[in-house]
Amino acid sequence: MNANNFAIEVKGLCKRYRIGLKEERHENLASALVDFVKSPLRNYRQYRSLYDFSDISPEKMDEDSDDVIWPLKNISFNVHEGEVVGVIGRNGAGKSTLLKILSKITPPTVGEVRLKGRISSLLEVGTGFHNELTGRENVYLNGTILGMRKREVDRKFDQIVEFSGVEKFLDTPVKRYSSGMRVRLAFAVSAHLEPEILIIDEVLAVGDADFQRKCLDKMQDVGQQGRTVLFVSHNMNAITRLCGRVILLEDGRVSMDGPAHDVVSHYMSSGAGLSPEKVWPDLGTAPGDQVVRVVGVRIKSEDGQIRRWVDIHKPIVIEMEYEVLEGGHDFATYCNIFNEVGVKICTSIDRDSGWHNRPRPVGRYISRVRIPSDLLNEGLLYITPVIKNLRSKLRHFYMREAVGIQVVEGVKEESDKSGFAANLGGVIRPHWPWETDYLSDKERKNAAV
Repeated sequence: MNANNFAIEVKGLCKRYRIGLKEERHENLASALVDFVKSPLRNYRQYRSLYDFSDISPEKMDEDSDDVIWPLKNISFNVHEGEVVGVIGRNGAGKSTLLKILSKITPPTVGEVRLKGRISSLLEVGTGFHNELTGRENVYLNGTILGMRKREVDRKFDQIVEFSGVEKFLDTPVKRYSSGMRVRLAFAVSAHLEPEILIIDEVLAVGDADFQRKCLDKMQDVGQQGRTVLFVSHNMNAITRLCGRVILLEDGRVSMDGPAHDVVSHYMSSGAGLSPEKVWPDLGTAPGDQVVRVVGVRIKSEDGQIRRWVDIHKPIVIEMEYEVLEGGHDFATYCNIFNEVGVKICTSIDRDSGWHNRPRPVGRYISRVRIPSDLLNEGLLYITPVIKNLRSKLRHFYMREAVGIQVVEGVKEESDKSGFAANLGGVIRPHWPWETDYLSDKERKNAAV
């Protein structure tokens, strides 16, 4: 391809944020006012420090700092017109920050971005929608933002409505839409208004299986039409299906850029920051909402130890610890289990603990599920824990691939592989009893009758 055919050019991109440090708490308003009056210069300097970066340079990116973080560290890459490129990496690798800069939502601290053509972004549920406007009005608003005339949007309007499936609610304010309705309409708008560059961040995390398949098919069509697509996802199956090239981000840097299969294989085989435990000791910042907050998610072996790997012939225990802050609500705890290429193996819902469909009082809970031995196949497993009201569909907590574990073939006198050296494939490898009988001549004749 010609170097002049770049749709996206990124050179030396760095992004830096200064965060406010936690200050000493005052017992009352009077002591806070006294402190402010006594130390006006100190307070003024603290305020200015949040916005003054003159003492910080890109050369100091790797130095420890209490109040400065670098989500992106000297990133450079190009994307040709009509290329479909995937961006992968663990949570916190810098993917969302990169897409926000490309979408002109936030500026870079250092570096340069050049974009050729109109750009449409779907970064979060309902991004770009005005909550007080109806679905119909938001479709035309997004078209105007893209520089399209009304008659151009008119030509695409019926396709957008049909794809999104929200026809009954077109004249309802978007603020009354569910998260699934918002993302369906947002994706339909982004994909059908024909921007030259389409940027999509984890759209497949919301919506049912049919909608996800429609999204994948539509993105494939967009790529085949010669438009440029930048696709961020934790679903490695979708990444390898859609993208010919993948960029791997690790700790704010491009660690690998190449053919999709090679990069995804490297990412998954490395464990990619695999962690069997995630804890939030501060309840005030723990994930969740006003009803419940999760303080820990863990994967344990049968003996109760937190491990990065477990023998395929041993059971696994998944544990979720959470605090109910507002009593009287009933909800379900469950987890989705994904393999190393993003394929969902199964979903397990708590229907056995005695709390199913029962209002819960305020307090601390631990929910556990035991996965039996000789069920899962070798490879990496990622756990997505969820707390949700199954009737109202209100989701109190969701964290994609919060924890993970490596399932390995343990030492056994006789392996279940029965002489096969390679992985047997598939998402499960159950140990089922087999029987084989030798038929005598008489039995063989009877069997043939």
